[in-house]
Amino acid sequence: MRESAQVKVIRAPVPSASRARTPQRFYTRVQRGTAEPPSVTLLKHTFNPAVIVATMFACALIYGQPINPPYWALAALTFIVSSQIVSDPILDISSSRDMSWVMRHRIFAEWLMVSAVLLFLAFAFKVTDTFSRKVILTWFAATPSAVIAAQIALRRFAAFSALRGSIVQSHIVVGANECGRRLAQRLQANPHLGTFKGFFDDRIGDRLANLPEEQLLGTMNDVADYVRLNGVSNIYICLPIRAEERVMRLMEELRDTTASVYFVPDIFVFDLMRAQLADIDGIPVLAVCETPFSGMNGVLKRASDIAFASILIALLWPLMLVIAIGVRMSSPGPIIFKQRRYGLYGERILVYKFRTMSVCEDGSITQAKRDDPRVTRIGRFLRRTSLDELPQLFNVLCGSMSLVGPRPHAVAHNEEYRKLIDGYMLRHKVRPGITGWAQVNGLRGETESLEKMKRRVEYDLHYLRNWSLALDFSILLRTARIVLRDRNAY
Repeated sequence: MRESAQVKVIRAPVPSASRARTPQRFYTRVQRGTAEPPSVTLLKHTFNPAVIVATMFACALIYGQPINPPYWALAALTFIVSSQIVSDPILDISSSRDMSWVMRHRIFAEWLMVSAVLLFLAFAFKVTDTFSRKVILTWFAATPSAVIAAQIALRRFAAFSALRGSIVQSHIVVGANECGRRLAQRLQANPHLGTFKGFFDDRIGDRLANLPEEQLLGTMNDVADYVRLNGVSNIYICLPIRAEERVMRLMEELRDTTASVYFVPDIFVFDLMRAQLADIDGIPVLAVCETPFSGMNGVLKRASDIAFASILIALLWPLMLVIAIGVRMSSPGPIIFKQRRYGLYGERILVYKFRTMSVCEDGSITQAKRDDPRVTRIGRFLRRTSLDELPQLFNVLCGSMSLVGPRPHAVAHNEEYRKLIDGYMLRHKVRPGITGWAQVNGLRGETESLEKMKRRVEYDLHYLRNWSLALDFSILLRTARIVLRDRNAY
């Protein structure tokens, strides 16, 4: 729901009437809001929790269970918990919704978290015997499918309501540039927001190529009159920052209307990395290059790292013990090889590996090659199966590495390639990983050419731009599947 801004007015003192009056200055504390109508915001925020609760009641009725006070209490608790965890439904009708979309739906992970909270509370308060196990198990299993089906129905209903004119809001965009056209596409793909009327732009002819003539409603001088005559609800100004004078003049004209006015900065001129909006005590800021692990994402990432690393160490410690004995007996030297690498924010860390070479070269720019004479017999097996990386699980527990992330390179490689590859050091906005997106896409092992290193960096940056817990799980599964048959590591 759009929130009104808190305005603090500061007036300069006027000691005498003979002096010129100092103009008022307005300092506004900017707050986060939404361009959606209040009814749409309320519906989206309560829809999924309501479907989850309705599914529970339906399961109880199917098994003939009476809807008694404990079930009503469970319904209220479920509604509160799910409203804090489960995402709002997406009403975008432009993109396809095939089976792959269903399998990637966030409700599976979010419902798992809600279920875990409910089960924890049930065991903590010893009320598990109050409810039918058949009802609860069926409810847990059926809820994701019910939520997905309900969201599909809601999306179709939103589109149908817009076509019938049930949604009265309307929008215009000032500035038919790339930013304005992207915004118009989003408005048309979300009919629950209202009707997109068209563009206003001072440019004509060839300067507005590929713009349908019927979508150009006039020039900037026509905006205020059109808004007053057609009752436009929202105006989006998509002009560049350098057009400040034109924007200010338009804003003065629009003060004689009741339309809501939004300024849309064209951030797509930048090479965006996890772009996000934030505020610093009421001052809006736009991050154009940010780590994917700011805020709660960082908490989720670190928690998953600790949990999975602990489980893997508990399961694999006998294997690691056998490998340690084999390394110690195969050749003289330490069991664990410590490598200096760049970690989070480019700070140097020590990365642990089982020693696989007869020499301990740290910082050398020479990568291991096929049939490298430095590699021991057991080391060749360990490198091919990636078992030499197992001690890095302790790096993960200590916080210097992650299970999934860009693979750390030698310090000498970092210093060389940061000068040759644009954006190379952005890899270090996250912790390095034991495995990564590049490695499961065939870029594991030696990078013997600059082009191959560029491709690896491209995959690493793709991971940063598109991170999710689901992507991490996918990478871990693919790593387990390909590690035994891959021959790129030696």
